[in-house]
Amino acid sequence: MSSAPSLTLVGHDRPVPLRPEPLWREVVGARLRHLRRRRGLTLVETARRAGISPQYLSEVERGRKDPSSEVLAAVTGALGSDLVEVTHLASLDLRRQHLSVTSPPPGEIRLSA
Repeated sequence: MSSAPSLTLVGHDRPVPLRPEPLWREVVGARLRHLRRRRGLTLVETARRAGISPQYLSEVERGRKDPSSEVLAAVTGALGSDLVEVTHLASLDLRRQHLSVTSPPPGEIRLSA
């Protein structure tokens, strides 16, 4: 078994693990959940409006399922939004998370395998 690479910060005795980049489905799911909660809607109510099961919506929100464009359109519509807004916000979230993953902490770092 190979181990994942880690960063060792100079002056620190424990390696800092590299975090994997977030997946699109995870970022979109988190954005949908945030929007649903901000609107004060329940999972069951939103799923009913979108025409999908609450279990499936829950899996989408948790980033476990990669929904089709039709499902995304139905869910965003059920939330009183649209695909453009949700995908734009998810893209901004992904960019922000990507920068936090790829930007090393200040100071000297050493890679180890």
